Amino acid sequence: MSFFADLLGSIFERRSRSRFPAGDDKRPLPDLLRDLMGTVGETKGAALAAQILARIDHMDDRDKVAFFRLAATTMGIDTTAVREALDRFQQDPNGQTYRAFTTAAEPRRQELFRRLNQVPGATGRLVSLRADLLRLAKGDPVLMELDVDLCHLFRSWFNRGFLVLRRIGWESPNVILKKIIAYEAVHAINSRDELRQRLQPSDRQCYAFFHPAMPDEPLIFVAVALTSGVPNSIQALLSEDRTELASDAADTAVFYSISNCQPGLANVSFGNSLIKQVVSDLASQLPGLKRFVTLSPIPGLMAWLDDTGRRAEPLTADAVRRVAAHYLLTAKRPDGQPRDPVARFHLGNGAEVLAVHAEADQSDKGMQQSAGAMVNYLYNVRRIARNHERFATTGEIAASSAVRKLSRDAFRAEGEERK
Repeated sequence: MSFFADLLGSIFERRSRSRFPAGDDKRPLPDLLRDLMGTVGETKGAALAAQILARIDHMDDRDKVAFFRLAATTMGIDTTAVREALDRFQQDPNGQTYRAFTTAAEPRRQELFRRLNQVPGATGRLVSLRADLLRLAKGDPVLMELDVDLCHLFRSWFNRGFLVLRRIGWESPNVILKKIIAYEAVHAINSRDELRQRLQPSDRQCYAFFHPAMPDEPLIFVAVALTSGVPNSIQALLSEDRTELASDAADTAVFYSISNCQPGLANVSFGNSLIKQVVSDLASQLPGLKRFVTLSPIPGLMAWLDDTGRRAEPLTADAVRRVAAHYLLTAKRPDGQPRDPVARFHLGNGAEVLAVHAEADQSDKGMQQSAGAMVNYLYNVRRIARNHERFATTGEIAASSAVRKLSRDAFRAEGEERK
């Protein structure tokens, strides 16, 4: 280890000694990391990994930043070794020289996290550790290099082939039900009675992805309402006074809430696979379903109106629909992607903008974000692949003629006001 690593090690030892877990051998963390990376025995490696993870669990934010910086600065790649290995491979391409090049090109910290992951329960702890990294890095370029490595590993560890789709019902274990309440990110669940209304009726379903290494932690879940027709209001959809619909009488499946549960898995995408799997499962279970749509928020609408100077007070219901349609079809980030994060997600999955509704979400959050507007995205099984391809290659947004007309009307109205 370098002088910098030794310095960080002394900081760990001085500041963390009082928080060392029981049984810790009290050596500086760099010594434990060095031993872990040098060991070849599985039993010893697992014991060292357990010691290191226990030490990390007892760290405060300041110590975690020091740990992240230690891994980022002392366990990266040796650029000279990479160049030399690449030269040898180019001069004599074979299995041996290729293996030497890939070994040199991989940061050693990736192997560190693989070795830490051999401890039972380590996967969830590493996911939590990445959540801490994202929270504490604050754009630090050195620490963000470390995040690139963790994200790379997690995309492999949480590959779709390892994920298990489970239906969440009112009879599911209490530990799972509590987490559905806690992780709901779109329409807050304020009590167990509200949760029961979303899980127990025959026209309500919920599906989640789980990973075998984190069996009690949903990674992402989607709440589904089975309806007759396409809904235009979240109030009506979630009303306690609504009439329950027999599942075999439904012709529409509505995805009204999609919540990512693990901040440490940011940029490790599950939503595309989740929706496609649920569409497939529902279509086979309920052949009467003819449409698969969302009832989605438009979280960036009011901020866009403010940023572009288009906001007018008050916005009538018709005006809200027009400006919302115009925003969804035309507002872009500098990279050309839709400005609205929910739109990016669904359009990137191959959905199309079906309809825009005013007064659809009258909660405080809905009014602040979008003046109460919501949108239906349509997942047309026959057009998903085509829509995705066009969006990915040219940025084309698939939308109904009604939504396109609303957008044009907003543009004309804006032009007339300027005249």
